Amino acid sequence: MAGVITLAAEKPMPNINTIHCGNHLDILKEYPDGFFDMVLTSPPYDNLRDYEGYDFQFEPLAHELYRVLKNGGVCVWVVNDATVNGSETLTSFKQAIYFKENVGFNVHDTMIYHKENPIPQNANRYEQSFEYSFILSKGRINTFNALKRKCLHGGKRIKRTPEKKTDGVENQREGNSITTKAFTMHNIFTYKIGTNCTTKDAIAFNHHAIFPEKLAEDHILSWSNPGDIILDPMCGSGTTCKMAVKHQRQYVGIDIAEKYCDIAEERIRKFTQQTNMFDMAGYNNCVQRTSKPRAAVEIPARY
Repeated sequence: MAGVITLAAEKPMPNINTIHCGNHLDILKEYPDGFFDMVLTSPPYDNLRDYEGYDFQFEPLAHELYRVLKNGGVCVWVVNDATVNGSETLTSFKQAIYFKENVGFNVHDTMIYHKENPIPQNANRYEQSFEYSFILSKGRINTFNALKRKCLHGGKRIKRTPEKKTDGVENQREGNSITTKAFTMHNIFTYKIGTNCTTKDAIAFNHHAIFPEKLAEDHILSWSNPGDIILDPMCGSGTTCKMAVKHQRQYVGIDIAEKYCDIAEERIRKFTQQTNMFDMAGYNNCVQRTSKPRAAVEIPARY
């Protein structure tokens, strides 16, 4: 009929605060460009472990992560290398280079996830005690909440002593200075692994490759703000999602193994019930529990 305009139905908002079970490449198609504020994940690397018989396609996922991430958003990619025929594969660096040269990410920082108590390998080399955490950004980063470490002599007034020059003549400059109370953390994050890496959450160990809750927590605090939406496209036991809930972020977790999806959902359910964070009936409204972002987050001097 002339003069009648038919409006297209508005596409429904994709689900958040949800664990999706399925192929992440298929599920991410439901999400529009620039939907997520942050990505935090640790992919299966070099077939070091059997993930219920599943594998993943790195290159198409890398492009899809760039598409669904907001401009200024950060992707934290925690990865390591296998040793094959006496040589490390360097898969981690190959992936970082692909992210930069073929996808468009900036490699904002190359951080180290250091394991305080690594599992002995009994190999003919030093014990392997770290993994890489590549901080990939889509353009200039929007958010950096610097984690701070307290200075041992913070706030104290310290007297300067005369310094001697190389020719033996004293430099007579003297005076007092006040030391800083805290300083920005270095880019090596150290954690205990195994039974110490998660708190009162034994169900998590039904997954054989979990990373410490504090690793996820510290990155989420560093690169996002309350109310932001965090994606883990290979969420495993759900550590990223649980820490997102703990700090009033929203989340989307994806895993292809139904067994792991069940673990992740159970962990989040128990955590929300134990902490009384919000009524499960209003679960999708957790974004309302927001607070002002902090310019700096002080943490104990445990590193």
